[in-house]
Amino acid sequence: MAAEICTHRDTVEVLELPETLLGCEECLKNGDRWVHLRMCLSCGKVGCCDSSPNKHATAHYRESGHPIVRSAEPGEDW
Repeated sequence: MAAEICTHRDTVEVLELPETLLGCEECLKNGDRWVHLRMCLSCGKVGCCDSSPNKHATAHYRESGHPIVRSAEPGEDW
């Protein structure tokens, strides 16, 4: 069985975190809290992780179909 190539890599447009990262964009608007931050690699939107009450990163994926995120936490590089 041949290894499959991930085609999602073609959607990556943004790799670097913004210079100023205040938090989850939606939580900041609503005055909510978050646990960890994720950044969409297609458009750069920053949202909170699934351990956060609002799960804004996953909500962004469901709305946009953008398939890849990275950690936006200091010291994390996955």
